[in-house]
Amino acid sequence: MVSVPINGALGDACQAFLGFVRVECGLAPNTLEAYARDLRDLCANLIGRGITEPARVGPRDLVTHIASLRSQRDLSPASVARHLASIRMFFRFLLSERRVERDPTDWLERPTQWKRLPGVMTPLTIDTLLNAPGPSDGSERAGGGSRDPAPDGAHPGAPLWLRDRCMMELMYACGIRASELAGLGVNDVHPTLGVLSVIGKGNKQRLVPYGKPAGEAMQRYRGECRPMLVRPDGRDLGRLLLSRTGRPLERVAVWQIVKRCATAAGLRGIHPHLFRHTFATHLLCGGADLRVVQELLGHSNINTTQVYTRVDQPRLKEIHRKFHPRA
Repeated sequence: MVSVPINGALGDACQAFLGFVRVECGLAPNTLEAYARDLRDLCANLIGRGITEPARVGPRDLVTHIASLRSQRDLSPASVARHLASIRMFFRFLLSERRVERDPTDWLERPTQWKRLPGVMTPLTIDTLLNAPGPSDGSERAGGGSRDPAPDGAHPGAPLWLRDRCMMELMYACGIRASELAGLGVNDVHPTLGVLSVIGKGNKQRLVPYGKPAGEAMQRYRGECRPMLVRPDGRDLGRLLLSRTGRPLERVAVWQIVKRCATAAGLRGIHPHLFRHTFATHLLCGGADLRVVQELLGHSNINTTQVYTRVDQPRLKEIHRKFHPRA
């Protein structure tokens, strides 16, 4: 369980809140860790100014803390907004539990954020990146491209480039997050239906279809590479993508593999979430309905999905000219 190493009434309140959002709200571990970090920052700031009781926290105290995030730590508006969202939820919980008599966040304004457009790869860039893993790129070495000798339990001859290509094909075909990809189990793949069963944020499950290229890459990886990585001790935990030692591939490893493949392909600025942005944008460019894209991405709010419509401005203008009576 995520903990906040702060003693006293503030620490107790934080632990109670984290327990609530973990059990009652079913938030993902990464979200819980983000809440814990934000509350640690808040508690450290308040205690440093002699405030140790939640009931003593006022709007001015929170404004001072939020201002320090910008002035002292130079956080972006998006990061400040996330801190503020954590603080709002924290005090709403305390108010519902009658640990405070009023909510000091009622007087706080939300920071203005620029609507930054997501980066998108072109179809040519995607093809170049997906074709980067191969027998000659060094990924067949134990360590996934490392020059170090094979560690204990590693299979030095496993063609890890098949795993890497399967991994990136699935990210582009399904638009799933790196954490969702890392948590994908063998039983979450349904070849007959051509879909993946994905567990997203808030432990919400959704079905996402994949195409023929991703299916072929996954079939080859499962037939030629994964059996060489599986160990008798069950360390794979039934996960689809495995590391060189047969353990589940972690989210950080997904980032490292993508970076390595991008470097091999001569590409810069590539990261796993860029596949998700590209997946959504290419669907909309192809005429997909916004609600369908929302469902495939697992967004609970369509406003989150609408940002991708701003990327495809030429298509929006063409639709306006085609259908608006006074265009």
